[in-house]
Amino acid sequence: MKKDEKGRAEGKNSGRRGRKKDKTGEARITAGAAKEVRGDSRVKKEVKCFIFCTVGALIIAFNLKSFVNTGGLFPGGFSGATLLIIRACEKFFGFTLPYSAIYIPMNLIPIYIGIRYLGKRFTIYSMYVIILSSVMTDMLPKVTITYDILLICLFGGIINGAAISLCLYVGASGGGTDFISIYLSEKKGIDAWNYILMSNVCILAIAGIMFGWDKALYSIVYQFCSTQVIQTLFQRYNKHTLMIISDMPEAVYDKISIMTHHDATLFKGESYYEDGAVRNLIYSVVSSEEVDPVVKAIKDVDPHAFINVMKTEQLNGRFYKKPKD
Repeated sequence: MKKDEKGRAEGKNSGRRGRKKDKTGEARITAGAAKEVRGDSRVKKEVKCFIFCTVGALIIAFNLKSFVNTGGLFPGGFSGATLLIIRACEKFFGFTLPYSAIYIPMNLIPIYIGIRYLGKRFTIYSMYVIILSSVMTDMLPKVTITYDILLICLFGGIINGAAISLCLYVGASGGGTDFISIYLSEKKGIDAWNYILMSNVCILAIAGIMFGWDKALYSIVYQFCSTQVIQTLFQRYNKHTLMIISDMPEAVYDKISIMTHHDATLFKGESYYEDGAVRNLIYSVVSSEEVDPVVKAIKDVDPHAFINVMKTEQLNGRFYKKPKD
């Protein structure tokens, strides 16, 4: 009897151990599968970033050869400074320097700023864009699409802004003053693109003195178009304030918190129209790229929610930003 009881007890224990091993094995398989999915997602993200940066760099190079050089423009920033040096050497000294020989060394200080303050991944992809665009600018043949200077300013600026936005969209930049602009936006929480536009006036003033004011003034039009396209397509650093009236404040807050990692403030108010009925007012600030998905999610939770979206000109205080790396 004792042997039978002992055997049954051992059988139960071994069964428990077997089930425990099975659960442990299932947990390991699940964790391994999740890790593999994250790995695949990471690879897809890097491939997408590489493709977008490559396309953006090629468009930048094509735009410089086909629009900027044809119109004799100075695009501002480090590209404008590079072209200013090249054309000054051609005019006053009679020799031509390669674009890459000037543009790449100019970016060494911005690259240092990027590595130290903006993240290694961001800086590595930006370096790739800098090197590829500058080398391709030297290698690509000049293709003249139009000689109309106004069309060159408008379409050249639009193309340049779209190319830089492609790089910014996947967490890179076009190099040069883009590093400085993003650094100011990250650290100061301000939209710095218009400040960069103002700083480019110095380069254009020198170009105007040396090569004529008509080219400098047209270059301002080109740079303005480029800046406006970037501000329209890339809205990471723009902020919007949400004022939401809802009968389901907890559900609305949960959507904002989960989707954006931002907090919200709840106010209690009274409705004049409905004779003192209590109303819940939820206040939150989100980035511009988060506005549409958040509004849609709130409407899914509370179809009767009243939502007022306002552009935030300046924000002081802590504000969560998605990490670059």
